[in-house]
Amino acid sequence: MKIVFMGTPKFAATILEGLFESGENIVAVYTQPDKPVKRSGTPVASPVKEYALSKGLNVYQPVRIRNAEEVELLRSFDADLFVVAAYGQILSKEVLDIPHLFCVNAHGSILPKYRGASPIQRAIANGDRETGVTLMRMDEGIDTGDMIAVSKIPIEKNDDEASVYEKLAHVATRLLIDNLKAIERGLATFTKQDDALSSYAPMIKKEEGLVDFNKSAHLIDCLVRGFKEWPTAYTFVGGKLLKILEVKEADPNTENGSQELAPGHFVVTKRNLYVTTGDGMLELLAVKPEGKKLMSGMDYQRGSHIATGDRAY
Repeated sequence: MKIVFMGTPKFAATILEGLFESGENIVAVYTQPDKPVKRSGTPVASPVKEYALSKGLNVYQPVRIRNAEEVELLRSFDADLFVVAAYGQILSKEVLDIPHLFCVNAHGSILPKYRGASPIQRAIANGDRETGVTLMRMDEGIDTGDMIAVSKIPIEKNDDEASVYEKLAHVATRLLIDNLKAIERGLATFTKQDDALSSYAPMIKKEEGLVDFNKSAHLIDCLVRGFKEWPTAYTFVGGKLLKILEVKEADPNTENGSQELAPGHFVVTKRNLYVTTGDGMLELLAVKPEGKKLMSGMDYQRGSHIATGDRAY
């Protein structure tokens, strides 16, 4: 079976590696154009491109895969199946109709929940207890196609964006490989999604990382873990940005005067830096002040002379 693979981030590269190592015939690899690094401006290849080139696979990086010339090139591969995983471009009906079988997508959620661009981050940030991967036959909608298979995993208390991505990449790889023979032989089963149960996970905006301390300590912890890679949870202290990289829900018995403070105020003890929330307190374990390196909460407290009662906004 001839496969065209489409994907961009590390999640997709892991799946590509699994397909290649299992002996699948990958005739072309599509990924997003090289992206300039912010500071240097030097274009950097995607993880999918790096892996594909290391294995001698043919790589294509169209700016717009829907263009007529790109559609004709795709047809020339005479592929049986397109495998898509976090590619980053919407495929037109013309592209979807090219493979002899269909286009299969490995989506990082338990569909129909979290259709869209950021299902993994939002599942963690929203405090979900489980997530998973759904294989689906793609249609013109955004993650609305018929489901072929689903595999679920729990979201553990200490899981963050990176760890869940890594777990789901391996889950997706196994799920895809386990179903390829059935797909090839026309034996795959298809289940329609229940649109009434659907939800959408749009692309994350930077401002979504701003912490609302009126929320519970638990939900803020989920936000910090879900947005750890980008945009990173943050607040402002004395008008300066403070990124929050790691927190821990405080023991309910820890008070130290916090019962008199509204959400968003610091509480300092000999060994810990806390911040009050709408329900409970959070210990700040790792932070990054504006213009400085990553440091512990207490190192930040000592360097900034934070005192109990000072406020984060």
